[in-house]
Amino acid sequence: MNQEVGREIIRKNYMNPYNKVTIDNPNYIKVNTNNESCIDNIDLQILIEDGKIADIKFNGEACAIAISSTSIMIKELIGKSISQALEVIKNFEAMLEEQEYNKNLFNEAEAFKNLQPESRKTCAILPYRGILKALESYNK
Repeated sequence: MNQEVGREIIRKNYMNPYNKVTIDNPNYIKVNTNNESCIDNIDLQILIEDGKIADIKFNGEACAIAISSTSIMIKELIGKSISQALEVIKNFEAMLEEQEYNKNLFNEAEAFKNLQPESRKTCAILPYRGILKALESYNK
């Protein structure tokens, strides 16, 4: 994916984020994830049914990278089993760290490949760390 296409994907997901809404449903696991060095503060609500991620909603205040990464992550993870979701998360982190990764696992998430400056990688990985917290909570 070239840089211009990547920027456009990030912009679109920031301007019109997918599933950015708060709901009141006790069946959803609720987690907060934030970046202590900036304004990024995202609440995630995850519905897991039959070992699969059935839905994810989010709300909060964050930079364009964190909001767009959350939007894209949600689209990438809904419908995946927990083990598939963990594989996506592992590979997304590897991509950000410029390590070998399976690009076949991603659609829009590849927009964050070669993200600069380095500090923006923290913004991009933020929602993925929140999902990990939710999955740990679910597995207890």
